[in-house]
Amino acid sequence: MVAGMPAGSTRVETIRGSRTLSVMSTSRTRLLLAAASVLALAALSGCASGPGSVAPTSTSVPADQRLESAQPAPPEGRLIGVGTVLDVAGDAQLCLGAIAESYPPQCSGIPLDGWSWEGLDGSETSGETTWGSYAVYGTYDGERYTVTDQPVMLALYDPIRPEDPADGVDGTTPEDELTRVQDDIAARLGPAALTLWSERGYVWLHVVWDDGTIQDAVDAEYGEGVVLVTSALREVD
Repeated sequence: MVAGMPAGSTRVETIRGSRTLSVMSTSRTRLLLAAASVLALAALSGCASGPGSVAPTSTSVPADQRLESAQPAPPEGRLIGVGTVLDVAGDAQLCLGAIAESYPPQCSGIPLDGWSWEGLDGSETSGETTWGSYAVYGTYDGERYTVTDQPVMLALYDPIRPEDPADGVDGTTPEDELTRVQDDIAARLGPAALTLWSERGYVWLHVVWDDGTIQDAVDAEYGEGVVLVTSALREVD
């Protein structure tokens, strides 16, 4: 009770104080909820449109003609492939993409038929694994590569400069869009994309073999002049 004030004053002030605190508490709760909602919407917006988001693809492309469904026809003639031959206990493969820097090295290549180390220099062996870098002539059936000629040690191989698929013209696609397209292709193709990078205004997609089927698929989905497809196996005749 406060001196000099009626006896009922203390009760009235207490009730008023309680109401004031109640109103303040309710208002603060509403403000906090509103702020949390704004932050949540901002976070969702960032996830949907941030730098790492995946570029949308064309929904007008039939499912059997999408990039991941593209199946190039096997080449008819002889080819040449340049890479690391990795032979584990007689099971040889030609590695055309990335090589794990282990000892012995590891990779995921295409099965190699008719391979022999006889008469070849430039190889190294550890346990059951023998490997070396070579230019290998052969034929490809879409799954396996069959050796047709004596391989050439890579140190002695003089490659012919491949043609520039861009004909010397740089692309015009913005860098952020190239990044989104590159991330989308990587997620959808996985190891089938031997190497994938952005340069000169294009996304460059390096695959084992393409007869134009994969190029047509990326053109349909991302637009022409955005992605350029190159083959690791090149026709020689």
